[in-house]
Amino acid sequence: MNSLFEAEIRGHHSMRDHLLTVVSDADLNYKLPGQNPTLGELLVEMGGLQGVYTNSFEKFTLDWAHRQLPPPAPITIASLRDWFQAQDDAMKGALDSFTEEELHIDRIDRGGGFIASPFVQHQVYREAVYIFYGKLSVYLKALERDAGEHWAAAVG
Repeated sequence: MNSLFEAEIRGHHSMRDHLLTVVSDADLNYKLPGQNPTLGELLVEMGGLQGVYTNSFEKFTLDWAHRQLPPPAPITIASLRDWFQAQDDAMKGALDSFTEEELHIDRIDRGGGFIASPFVQHQVYREAVYIFYGKLSVYLKALERDAGEHWAAAVG
């Protein structure tokens, strides 16, 4: 067992959880112009990404088509909270199977000859999460929602 989920990932996900206290069920239906998803669909996309990475920790292959858990229906704040908690539990379970030493052994095939350790895979996942936070910030501004100082310091 290791502390990667609790020491690192839990903190990154706490911003996602905070966002769910800033927006409402009605806000989840908000859609920017063009071919953009609704805010709720964007959050589901973010959760789907978490499922892809969870699966990579279990199967040692990054499979972009894999979705760990079906999305919530309907998409509400409550259903997203429950779904993200289940996603977190699955990711924590997958990561907890590694010892501290095993986290640093290259074993996850990301394709194109890129083999990553679970620790490096977590770092790439973290960057993807913050890209989603950047996208979510655009929605927050469009909705005229203030996510607070912590969000502003971490995301902008």
